[in-house]
Amino acid sequence: MIVAGNWKMYGGPDPAALAERLADVPGVDAIVCPPYVSLARCVAAGLTTFAQNVHWENEGAYTGEISPSMLLGLGVAGSLVGHSERRQYFGETDSDVARRAQAALEAGLGVIACVGETQEQRDAGDMETVLRIQVEAIGAACGAHERLVLAYEPVWAIGTGRTATPEMAQQAHALVKSLLDRPVLYGGSVKPDNADELMAQPDVDGALVGGASLDIESFAAICQAASLS
Repeated sequence: MIVAGNWKMYGGPDPAALAERLADVPGVDAIVCPPYVSLARCVAAGLTTFAQNVHWENEGAYTGEISPSMLLGLGVAGSLVGHSERRQYFGETDSDVARRAQAALEAGLGVIACVGETQEQRDAGDMETVLRIQVEAIGAACGAHERLVLAYEPVWAIGTGRTATPEMAQQAHALVKSLLDRPVLYGGSVKPDNADELMAQPDVDGALVGGASLDIESFAAICQAASLS
Protein backbone atom coordinates (compact mmCIF):
# COMPACT_ATOMS: atom_id res chain seq x y z
CA MET A 1 0.00 0.00 0.00
CA ILE A 2 1.12 3.52 -0.84
CA VAL A 3 0.02 6.71 0.92
CA ALA A 4 1.16 10.01 -0.57
CA GLY A 5 0.57 13.34 1.13
CA ASN A 6 0.18 16.34 -1.18
CA TRP A 7 0.91 19.47 0.85
CA LYS A 8 -0.07 21.76 -2.06
CA MET A 9 0.89 25.40 -1.37
CA TYR A 10 1.05 24.96 2.40
CA GLY A 11 4.08 24.79 4.65
CA GLY A 12 3.13 21.38 6.01
CA PRO A 13 4.26 19.65 9.20
CA ASP A 14 7.80 19.54 10.51
CA PRO A 15 9.56 16.91 8.36
CA ALA A 16 11.68 15.50 11.20
CA ALA A 17 8.64 15.11 13.47
CA LEU A 18 6.68 13.47 10.67
CA ALA A 19 9.49 11.06 9.88
CA GLU A 20 9.71 10.08 13.55
CA ARG A 21 5.96 9.44 13.73
CA LEU A 22 5.85 7.41 10.51
CA ALA A 23 8.64 5.17 11.78
CA ASP A 24 5.97 3.63 14.04
CA VAL A 25 3.80 2.65 11.04
CA PRO A 26 5.20 -0.42 9.28
CA GLY A 27 4.10 -2.01 6.04
CA VAL A 28 3.20 1.08 4.02
CA ASP A 29 5.15 3.19 1.52
CA ALA A 30 4.61 6.74 2.79
CA ILE A 31 5.43 9.61 0.42
CA VAL A 32 5.32 13.36 0.98
CA CYS A 33 4.85 15.92 -1.81
CA PRO A 34 5.82 19.29 -0.30
CA PRO A 35 6.26 22.65 -2.05
CA TYR A 36 9.60 23.05 -3.80
CA VAL A 37 11.05 25.11 -0.93
CA SER A 38 10.63 22.15 1.46
CA LEU A 39 11.95 19.37 -0.77
CA ALA A 40 15.49 19.40 0.64
CA ARG A 41 14.26 19.45 4.26
CA CYS A 42 12.01 16.45 3.65
CA VAL A 43 14.80 14.52 1.95
CA ALA A 44 17.17 15.35 4.83
CA ALA A 45 14.60 14.06 7.32
CA GLY A 46 14.62 10.69 5.58
CA LEU A 47 11.14 10.98 4.06
CA THR A 48 10.41 9.55 0.63
CA THR A 49 9.92 12.84 -1.17
CA PHE A 50 8.14 13.64 -4.43
CA ALA A 51 7.77 17.04 -6.08
CA GLN A 52 4.32 18.34 -7.00
CA ASN A 53 5.21 18.76 -10.67
CA VAL A 54 8.12 18.29 -13.10
CA HIS A 55 8.92 19.56 -16.59
CA TRP A 56 9.70 17.39 -19.61
CA GLU A 57 12.99 19.17 -20.43
CA ASN A 58 16.19 18.97 -18.40
CA GLU A 59 16.90 22.67 -18.82
CA GLY A 60 15.74 25.66 -20.82
CA ALA A 61 13.78 28.90 -20.81
CA TYR A 62 10.80 27.57 -18.86
CA THR A 63 10.23 30.12 -16.10
CA GLY A 64 8.63 28.65 -13.00
CA GLU A 65 9.33 25.02 -13.93
CA ILE A 66 11.71 22.44 -12.47
CA SER A 67 13.49 19.67 -14.34
CA PRO A 68 13.93 15.96 -13.59
CA SER A 69 17.69 16.40 -13.19
CA MET A 70 17.20 19.23 -10.69
CA LEU A 71 14.94 17.02 -8.58
CA LEU A 72 17.38 14.13 -8.74
CA GLY A 73 20.15 16.48 -7.62
CA LEU A 74 18.16 17.23 -4.47
CA GLY A 75 17.65 13.55 -3.72
CA VAL A 76 13.96 13.68 -4.62
CA ALA A 77 12.51 10.28 -5.50
CA GLY A 78 9.70 11.26 -7.86
CA SER A 79 6.92 13.67 -8.75
CA LEU A 80 3.20 14.07 -9.05
CA VAL A 81 1.99 14.92 -12.53
CA GLY A 82 -1.42 15.92 -13.83
CA HIS A 83 -3.06 16.87 -10.55
CA SER A 84 -6.51 18.28 -11.27
CA GLU A 85 -5.47 21.67 -9.93
CA ARG A 86 -2.68 21.78 -12.53
CA ARG A 87 -5.19 20.87 -15.22
CA GLN A 88 -7.84 23.31 -13.97
CA TYR A 89 -5.82 26.39 -13.06
CA PHE A 90 -2.79 26.08 -15.32
CA GLY A 91 -4.29 24.55 -18.44
CA GLU A 92 -2.30 21.33 -18.46
CA THR A 93 -3.54 18.92 -21.10
CA ASP A 94 -3.47 15.14 -21.30
CA SER A 95 -0.51 15.51 -23.66
CA ASP A 96 1.36 17.72 -21.18
CA VAL A 97 0.76 15.23 -18.38
CA ALA A 98 2.00 12.34 -20.52
CA ARG A 99 5.15 14.25 -21.52
CA ARG A 100 5.94 15.14 -17.91
CA ALA A 101 5.42 11.55 -16.78
CA GLN A 102 7.53 10.11 -19.59
CA ALA A 103 10.43 12.50 -18.98
CA ALA A 104 10.43 11.87 -15.23
CA LEU A 105 10.41 8.11 -15.65
CA GLU A 106 13.16 8.20 -18.26
CA ALA A 107 15.29 10.28 -15.88
CA GLY A 108 14.91 7.71 -13.12
CA LEU A 109 12.19 9.34 -11.01
CA GLY A 110 9.00 7.73 -9.78
CA VAL A 111 5.70 9.18 -10.95
CA ILE A 112 2.21 9.46 -9.51
CA ALA A 113 0.03 10.44 -12.47
CA CYS A 114 -3.42 11.80 -11.61
CA VAL A 115 -6.64 11.20 -13.52
CA GLY A 116 -10.28 11.94 -12.74
CA GLU A 117 -13.55 13.42 -13.87
CA THR A 118 -15.44 16.57 -12.92
CA GLN A 119 -18.95 16.54 -11.49
CA GLU A 120 -20.33 17.73 -14.82
CA GLN A 121 -18.62 14.89 -16.66
CA ARG A 122 -19.91 12.32 -14.17
CA ASP A 123 -23.45 13.72 -14.32
CA ALA A 124 -23.33 13.53 -18.12
CA GLY A 125 -22.37 9.86 -17.96
CA ASP A 126 -18.89 10.57 -19.33
CA MET A 127 -16.78 9.30 -16.42
CA GLU A 128 -15.55 6.20 -18.24
CA THR A 129 -14.77 8.12 -21.43
CA VAL A 130 -12.80 10.79 -19.54
CA LEU A 131 -10.78 8.22 -17.62
CA ARG A 132 -10.10 6.20 -20.74
CA ILE A 133 -8.75 9.24 -22.61
CA GLN A 134 -6.58 10.36 -19.69
CA VAL A 135 -5.18 6.93 -18.86
CA GLU A 136 -4.54 5.94 -22.45
CA ALA A 137 -2.53 9.15 -23.01
CA ILE A 138 -0.28 8.22 -20.08
CA GLY A 139 -0.09 4.60 -21.15
CA ALA A 140 0.87 5.50 -24.72
CA ALA A 141 3.78 7.60 -23.47
CA CYS A 142 4.96 5.47 -20.55
CA GLY A 143 3.58 1.94 -20.83
CA ALA A 144 3.18 -0.07 -17.64
CA HIS A 145 6.43 1.31 -16.24
CA GLU A 146 7.52 -0.18 -12.92
CA ARG A 147 7.95 3.27 -11.31
CA LEU A 148 4.57 4.55 -12.50
CA VAL A 149 1.64 4.80 -10.09
CA LEU A 150 -1.75 6.25 -11.02
CA ALA A 151 -4.07 8.21 -8.76
CA TYR A 152 -7.81 8.39 -9.35
CA GLU A 153 -9.06 11.67 -7.96
CA PRO A 154 -12.65 12.60 -8.77
CA VAL A 155 -12.35 16.36 -9.16
CA TRP A 156 -15.68 16.90 -7.39
CA ALA A 157 -14.27 15.31 -4.23
CA ILE A 158 -11.04 17.31 -3.93
CA GLY A 159 -11.08 19.77 -1.06
CA THR A 160 -14.88 19.67 -0.90
CA GLY A 161 -15.40 17.24 1.94
CA ARG A 162 -17.27 14.97 -0.50
CA THR A 163 -15.81 11.52 -1.04
CA ALA A 164 -16.59 8.85 -3.57
CA THR A 165 -18.29 5.89 -1.94
CA PRO A 166 -16.07 2.80 -1.66
CA GLU A 167 -18.15 1.23 -4.43
CA MET A 168 -17.64 4.24 -6.72
CA ALA A 169 -13.92 4.21 -6.04
CA GLN A 170 -13.71 0.49 -6.75
CA GLN A 171 -15.55 0.87 -10.05
CA ALA A 172 -13.23 3.64 -11.23
CA HIS A 173 -10.07 1.87 -10.06
CA ALA A 174 -11.04 -1.36 -11.79
CA LEU A 175 -11.55 0.59 -15.02
CA VAL A 176 -8.20 2.37 -14.72
CA LYS A 177 -6.39 -0.92 -14.06
CA SER A 178 -8.08 -2.54 -17.05
CA LEU A 179 -6.52 0.19 -19.19
CA LEU A 180 -3.07 0.29 -17.57
CA ASP A 181 -1.93 -2.40 -15.15
CA ARG A 182 -0.33 -0.28 -12.45
CA PRO A 183 -1.16 0.49 -8.80
CA VAL A 184 -3.94 3.05 -8.39
CA LEU A 185 -4.33 5.36 -5.39
CA TYR A 186 -7.60 7.04 -4.41
CA GLY A 187 -7.52 10.81 -3.90
CA GLY A 188 -10.36 13.08 -2.87
CA SER A 189 -11.04 14.17 0.73
CA VAL A 190 -9.37 11.09 2.24
CA LYS A 191 -9.50 11.29 6.03
CA PRO A 192 -8.82 8.91 8.94
CA ASP A 193 -12.55 8.20 9.28
CA ASN A 194 -13.04 7.02 5.69
CA ALA A 195 -9.61 5.55 4.88
CA ASP A 196 -10.43 2.04 6.16
CA GLU A 197 -13.43 1.53 3.87
CA LEU A 198 -11.77 3.03 0.82
CA MET A 199 -8.57 1.01 1.11
CA ALA A 200 -10.44 -2.21 1.81
CA GLN A 201 -11.56 -2.22 -1.84
CA PRO A 202 -9.68 -4.80 -3.91
CA ASP A 203 -8.43 -2.38 -6.58
CA VAL A 204 -7.54 0.51 -4.26
CA ASP A 205 -3.79 0.38 -3.65
CA GLY A 206 -3.49 3.33 -1.31
CA ALA A 207 -4.35 7.00 -1.07
CA LEU A 208 -3.33 10.42 -2.32
CA VAL A 209 -4.09 12.63 0.67
CA GLY A 210 -4.56 16.40 0.58
CA GLY A 211 -5.61 18.40 3.62
CA ALA A 212 -5.28 15.52 6.09
CA SER A 213 -1.58 15.17 5.20
CA LEU A 214 -0.88 18.56 6.80
CA ASP A 215 -1.58 17.11 10.26
CA ILE A 216 0.92 14.53 11.49
CA GLU A 217 -1.56 12.43 13.44
CA SER A 218 -4.18 12.44 10.68
CA PHE A 219 -1.64 11.39 8.06
CA ALA A 220 -0.21 8.72 10.36
CA ALA A 221 -3.72 7.37 11.02
CA ILE A 222 -4.34 7.03 7.25
CA CYS A 223 -0.98 5.30 6.86
CA GLN A 224 -1.96 2.96 9.70
CA ALA A 225 -5.23 2.14 7.94
CA ALA A 226 -3.28 1.35 4.80
CA SER A 227 -0.86 -0.88 6.65
CA LEU A 228 -3.79 -2.98 7.95
CA SER A 229 -5.54 -3.28 4.59
